[in-house]
Amino acid sequence: MTESGLPSRRGAVFGKLAAATLARLLYRVKITGAENVPRTGPVILAPNHTGFLDAPLLMGTCPRPVHTLAKKELFKGPLGWLLHAVGQIPLDRDDPSRSMIKSGIGVLDDGRILVVFPEGTRGSGDFSELRTGLAWFALRSGAPVIPVVFTGTASRGRTFGAMPGFRSRVEAVFGRPVTLPAGGGRTRSALDAATEQLREALVAHREAVASRTEEHT
Repeated sequence: MTESGLPSRRGAVFGKLAAATLARLLYRVKITGAENVPRTGPVILAPNHTGFLDAPLLMGTCPRPVHTLAKKELFKGPLGWLLHAVGQIPLDRDDPSRSMIKSGIGVLDDGRILVVFPEGTRGSGDFSELRTGLAWFALRSGAPVIPVVFTGTASRGRTFGAMPGFRSRVEAVFGRPVTLPAGGGRTRSALDAATEQLREALVAHREAVASRTEEHT
């Protein structure tokens, strides 16, 4: 954290450069739809989550540095030091803390990019069930939400053995922005409605990517 209490902007820049370099050394990386990410101002990225590679791949493929809400269990030992150093934010998925919320909103208020995995954990990555955190941040900040779908990052399960092989092709596909009205989620019903609106947009993006992939196989 910096003196302002926000994650390090400089650390996120370094993290992007390091992740991009490693990704291109280890895999054949393709980036689609990067033009959909606004070049300035607050942005929320909402990726699907199927494998261990998703977060670092997004860090390396997004056109701008990112600050990711990541489960607090990762912030231990050397890995925890590294995650803090590159500007990432610990998240207790069962009891979101005031400091996490302050950091996430602070990142957006400072015109940066916040990554929120809307499903909350690795899984099928189909966006069938979303937690309300994504909609809350979008409504609170007014920042556009960019759906992101990964292909090739996992295929055999949820262990490290499921990571793609050396020089495999992986892709990050950035969708079109979805904007919710700022300050519109002050009631639970409004928050639920916003979550459903985002879910529909994320599912539509995932299905479009899946359809395109099938056409090329």
